[in-house]
Amino acid sequence: MLALVAAVIFALALLLDLVEANVGDALTPQTLMFAGLFCLALHLGGVGGASPVNGGWRGRGGSSRRR
Repeated sequence: MLALVAAVIFALALLLDLVEANVGDALTPQTLMFAGLFCLALHLGGVGGASPVNGGWRGRGGSSRRR
């Protein structure tokens, strides 16, 4: 999920850079790039991934059948 957020942020940064939009000092393509890299680092670090709560992990054997 965070990888998709990072991709959207990167796309927005690229779009702002290509059209050379001036949206203020706080929102620049460079700050969006850093935000995208932050989301990507969180994704690669395992934050926001599968967890046993939302059914992302399977137990031993990888089967969801009950025996």
